[in-house]
Amino acid sequence: MPLFLFLMVKLEEFLAEVIILRICFVGDIVASPGRRAIKNILPSFLKNNQIDICIVNAENSVHGLGVSYKVIDELNSIGVDCVTLGNHTFSSNDFIRMANNYKNVVVPANVSVKWPGYRYSIVEKNGFKLAVINLLGQVGMGMYYDSPFEKADVLLKELTKESPNAIFLDFHAEATSEKQAMGYYLDGRVAVVAGTHTHVQTADNKVLPNGTGYITDAGMTGVADSILGMDIDTSLRRFIDKLPAKYQPAEGDAYMCGIIADVDYNGKCNKISRFCEYE
Repeated sequence: MPLFLFLMVKLEEFLAEVIILRICFVGDIVASPGRRAIKNILPSFLKNNQIDICIVNAENSVHGLGVSYKVIDELNSIGVDCVTLGNHTFSSNDFIRMANNYKNVVVPANVSVKWPGYRYSIVEKNGFKLAVINLLGQVGMGMYYDSPFEKADVLLKELTKESPNAIFLDFHAEATSEKQAMGYYLDGRVAVVAGTHTHVQTADNKVLPNGTGYITDAGMTGVADSILGMDIDTSLRRFIDKLPAKYQPAEGDAYMCGIIADVDYNGKCNKISRFCEYE
């Protein structure tokens, strides 16, 4: 092997070992208690855990449904680098007209092309380029979206022009089987597949055989004593009485749940751990 090529190979190996990006991903923020919790907890959490890039899911951040530009601005001000969304992306009307103004806010990619907003975001820190993508599951989600598996292939091909070191996927889906299927489908092709939407943190965080960090659900950021962040009595009435009742966000002490993933220069996840930080 020529000396030049040998040195290039050794440089790549050195970078892969030395340059590690630490990513914090915060699960679904639910209503004002979730916003309060992340505002109170996140800044010191990022510092204490030496986080390089912070991503949050904020699709339930406005009274439990949708996101607003005011919430996005507040998240940006406390250290959030990128915001992902989900099936309630446009439940708050003011985001529809503002979506194209925020390059660090990622809307689900496997939806109508008429939806405004960005299908991926590129976050650069410390010489490391991370691509963030967001997809919706098809099983039990209330409407038909394009195949997230096919759209993942399209996005990965499109992202080659950006030459990211790693790719992070927020897979917003209901079925655990669909989330696990996505993890194995993208194993070795993305750095992290983090599930959202079901709000209950799962205990299956692991690095898959080909180097993708995976968790079925990162959990939520909202009131701990609640049903998925919503008022318990209202939720019980819907289940027991089977009568219409408008969901109301719960009130009380909240926590911030999510994952920390260490990703190397070659886009492989070395470690993935989960956390829940209480107010």
